[in-house]
Formats: sequence, C-alpha cells, structure tokens
Amino acid sequence: MTAPARRVALDALSKASAGADLPDVLARTREQLSDERDRALAAAIVIGTLRWRRRLDFHLQQTVSRPLGKLDAVVLDVLRLSLFQILFLERVPAAAVVNDAVSLVQRAGKTSAGAFVNGVLRTISRTRDRLTLPAVPAAIHSPSDRDLAIDALHIVGSHPRWLVARWIDRLGLDAALAWVAFNNVEAPLTLRVNRTRATREVVALRLRELDVETTPTRFAPDGLTVTAGNPLRTVLATSGAFLIQDEASQLVPLMVGARPGHRVLDACAAPGGKAMAIADALNGAGLLVAADARDKRVALLRRLLDAHGAGASIVEHDLHAGVPFGPVFDRVLVDVPCTGLGTLRRDVDIRWRRGPDDIGLAAIRQGRMLAEASAAVAPGGRLVYATCSSEPEENEQVVSALLADHPEFRRVAAKTLIDEGINEALLNRDTGELLTRPDRHLLECFYAAALERVT
Repeated sequence: MTAPARRVALDALSKASAGADLPDVLARTREQLSDERDRALAAAIVIGTLRWRRRLDFHLQQTVSRPLGKLDAVVLDVLRLSLFQILFLERVPAAAVVNDAVSLVQRAGKTSAGAFVNGVLRTISRTRDRLTLPAVPAAIHSPSDRDLAIDALHIVGSHPRWLVARWIDRLGLDAALAWVAFNNVEAPLTLRVNRTRATREVVALRLRELDVETTPTRFAPDGLTVTAGNPLRTVLATSGAFLIQDEASQLVPLMVGARPGHRVLDACAAPGGKAMAIADALNGAGLLVAADARDKRVALLRRLLDAHGAGASIVEHDLHAGVPFGPVFDRVLVDVPCTGLGTLRRDVDIRWRRGPDDIGLAAIRQGRMLAEASAAVAPGGRLVYATCSSEPEENEQVVSALLADHPEFRRVAAKTLIDEGINEALLNRDTGELLTRPDRHLLECFYAAALERVT
C-alpha cells in the first residue's frame, strides 16, 4: 500500500508544478491527512522537491537517456519527489521510496512506466555516495569563470540560471553564493506580537510555560523567533496574541512611522500583517483605512484584523483605478504586488514561476500604483513604498522615477528613520532606503523607501 503522505505529496506537487498557489496547495494537503506525521512528511516532500528541483533533474539526467522534458509530467514528478527523499531525507528507507514510486505511477495510470521508474531510482540509490556536482569557481577572473560559476550555482544551488546570473553580475560571486545558500535553508517560524494584547516579553513567557521556546528577533522590536515547540498548537494561537510574520516584513511598518492621531492608508493591505502593526502604532487614536483589490483578499484581511482586534476601515478598491480620496492621509503605505524574488527561502515555488521579463512588467505596474497612491498623501505626510523583491528595477528604480515626476516629494532622511527606531544597519545612509539582505542581515530581501510630501 502506498504511503498516504507520498500519495498526497504527488498530487500537491503536480498542482504546484502546474502553477497553483503553493500555500493553498499545502493547506489542502493537510486536510487530506489526519496524522500529523503524515502531514509533516507530505509538506517536507513537496517543499523539498520544489526547492531542489534543478539539482534533482541534474542527477536524473545523468541516468535517464532521453531529455527529461520528454517524460510524462506525472512520471517526472514521481522521479523528482522520490529522488528528493532518497538524497535528502536520511530517515526514509530508500527501498520503501522506490516501491511507492512504482505504485504511484501505476495509480496514475502509467503502468508501463513502472519498470522505468524502478530502474532509474534503484540505479541512483546504489550510486548516491558517488554522485558528483559541478564545482563552483572560487573567484571570477574572466568571462569563462563567470559562465562556469553561473552554470554550477544554477545546478548546485537549484536556482534559475537567469537569476543566478543577475545576482553574480550585480552583487558578486560571494554574495550570490550566500543568497543561494540562504534560500535553501528552511526558514524559522517567526511571530509578531500583537502589542494591543501583550508585550513581547509577556508572550515569550506564556509560550515558555506552554513548552514553546523563543528568542527575540534581532531587528524587529515585536518579533519572536521560535526555537523549539509549536506555538500554533497552544491556546495562545487563537487568542490574537501573535501572528506569523517574517522578521523582514515586520520592518516595513516601522518605515511608515505612524503615531496616535495619524490618518493612515494601507493601500495594498491583505493579508493584513502590516496593517495590524500600524493599528498597534495608532493605539486606538487615529484612522486606519486598509484596502485591497479582490474580494477574497479583502475577506482574508477582515478576518485577520477582526481576530486580532485591530480597528480599521476596510475597503475593496483597486489602486490601478486611482485612490477614491483626496490628499488627506498623514501616512500612505503602498506594499505593492511584486515578483517575490526576495522570499525564495519561504516561497520555494517562486523561483520556477518567474522569468526575467516578469521584473520589468511588475515594475511598470508598481510605478503606476505608487503614482496613484501619492495623490492621497497630505502636505507634510509620508508615502512609503515597499516590495519583497530583490531586484532594483522593482525597488530603487520605481522610487527614482516617482521622484523625477513628482517634485512635491523628497526622501525622508536616514537620520529621521533611525531616530524613529529603524536599525541603521538596515538603511542606506545616503537615501534612507531600507533593504534587508541575506548576506548582510540573514533576512529575506525586503525593500522600503519613505518619501515626504513637502508641498
């Protein structure tokens, strides 16, 4: 009998490979399995197979005589997820993996592929201690070194070749190596404490009493990194005391600088983590308008804010159509939809769903959204632009274009942001821009720029 976790993992991987949203796919995976160990194994298989897909394909292609693209999609998915278990999950018996792989292709109606799958996996399993990978050059001294480094890091680090090339050319080999290595390590569970309910210290103490160990995040003042235990299985999980939020994401609302009495617009607010932080800063005095474009995202936003007691006026509105407000807000946050290339550690599927053309297309949309949102900023108010992209076309270049077309805005000085609580190690001292980097801060890539309307 095929292990339930592997059967469900194949279905999830097939959907994710076809472009389905990975968090939704994993959520449905959990619903199909009642045993928590099966749920954990299925998620590990799906995430690990997507993360290491290029390296897995490299090893498969050394054994399979025909191009992998010629294989049936289900057969290839079975080979990938099975090889991932053989190479990366030490406690999983290889024989059980191979047997289940044959059963999986048979269940999928590919009976004739059973012997092929069995042969490929058994061959690699027998020789796995002798598998080799391309060597990454220690340094780049010539164009040929560059090409070798790109090709090797693309395979060894399992990242798209085009993206590796961009990072090597822009950041240098050492930084590119660090980014790729960072993206291939499982991300810790990070919480943001709801300050309207309790302090970070109190929540940490309560979690410790429930056998969950945490440490304070290094840069985010309300964050906790979980080091042992599962806070989602405690009574605090439904109390509104915290929500799951990456540390770098927690830094963006600090750039807004909201204070009690401010009128704040969060123009792209779903799922609501940044809106919650802004509500905390307002402390019940002021106005928060949280908007998003699609009804499902607005419903998600409403559920989160209501569950955590964050007071906000929630609006369904597409920023591409302009803002239905005049220049009345003291603070406007535009956390735009982006390629997500800064979050490849957590969102492992994005590396295979994006292409080089997506960056420029995203930047065009982002520039329009930022320009529309700028109309809602009152004189003396602040406009904050943010992304979770690693690429300058979506970040610095969008902001520079806005400043060139709108002389009524200027950058907020780095000193002002430092005085407001932003760690100076995260800021460009010349421009005041925030950019978190894996090689410098051990954080996902998030970008934010704060602009002040002077007229």
